[in-house]
Amino acid sequence: MSDEYGHALARITPVQRAVSLGGPPGARRPPTSREKAAIIVRLMLSEGGSMPVASLPDHMQAALTEQIGQMRLVDRNTLAQVVEEFLTELEEVGLSFPGGIDGALTMMDGHISATAASRLRRLAGASGKADPWDRLTNLPTDRILPVLEAESIEVAAVMLSKLPVPKAAELLGRLPGEKARRVAYAVSMTGHVDPETVRRIGVSLATQLDAQPARAFDAGPVERVGAILNVSTAATRDDVLLGLDAEDADFAEQVRKAIFTFAHIPARIMPRDIPKIVRMVDAAVLVTAFTSAQNHPKQAPAVEFILANMSQRMAQSLREEMAIRGKVKEKDAEEAMTAIVTTIRQLEGAGEIVMNREED
Repeated sequence: MSDEYGHALARITPVQRAVSLGGPPGARRPPTSREKAAIIVRLMLSEGGSMPVASLPDHMQAALTEQIGQMRLVDRNTLAQVVEEFLTELEEVGLSFPGGIDGALTMMDGHISATAASRLRRLAGASGKADPWDRLTNLPTDRILPVLEAESIEVAAVMLSKLPVPKAAELLGRLPGEKARRVAYAVSMTGHVDPETVRRIGVSLATQLDAQPARAFDAGPVERVGAILNVSTAATRDDVLLGLDAEDADFAEQVRKAIFTFAHIPARIMPRDIPKIVRMVDAAVLVTAFTSAQNHPKQAPAVEFILANMSQRMAQSLREEMAIRGKVKEKDAEEAMTAIVTTIRQLEGAGEIVMNREED
């Protein structure tokens, strides 16, 4: 039910008209506000209108349904007056608010700090009025996965059953094989779980997520170090990785997988995306990078890969310029290759290209 309908239903005042609303035959009295709300809902449903009363709090849904069950007949004049009063209330509404802390948080998303939003969500969960699964459904999988991995098989099965199928499938695919199989089997046994139990599980999961401290950085440490080393010189990159190997070999290996350099282009870039990339890079930069890279065993394959997948007329022109370019300073070569890598990263961030994963 829209906010305007909800406000109007709550505000209509009793009309001075006798109606038969149940009880002994002939009993006539003015309808109460709850009875008038029931009249409006009954009229809308009889006309085929949509009245999503499920958006109302549970106690209001129950009270409305009980009221409809107690009522009998309403004369035409009373019906007309109730409808007219309801429409008047709708017309007088100038501004409506979402109602409830959940609606307020949704409206204020992006306008208040993450700390304040987290505190208010904890308060909303403690109030027991909001459906926690509405919020869990909208969270990214990266936020949900750590909680899913830490929970028991039974709770994980309930969680996947409540989430949308695409998101549940993605989460299941990111679980370890043995746990994924056990969770998938446990889903088949969730048919008789009590709705209140499911809600309490949702509250518990939402509380865990809200208890997580706000992140100062959007990306993880591996991605941040990898991004820095991407634009560092080769000497700096090799030196840092050597030091990381000595301090934490596992972290160093993850950073290596996150790094994307000029030499990684043949493995990580699809051939069809090469024309899009070279159009974004100045020809002089390409000549500088290619002239230097063609003389290094690790980088030469990238040069041939790019030249083979662009316009052959342009490739031939670049080869001719490379032949007369002469020796390139190491600093100029590093800057040119970094410019190409940066362009690729920008295109990926904009969704223009999709890079292959390291394991692929």
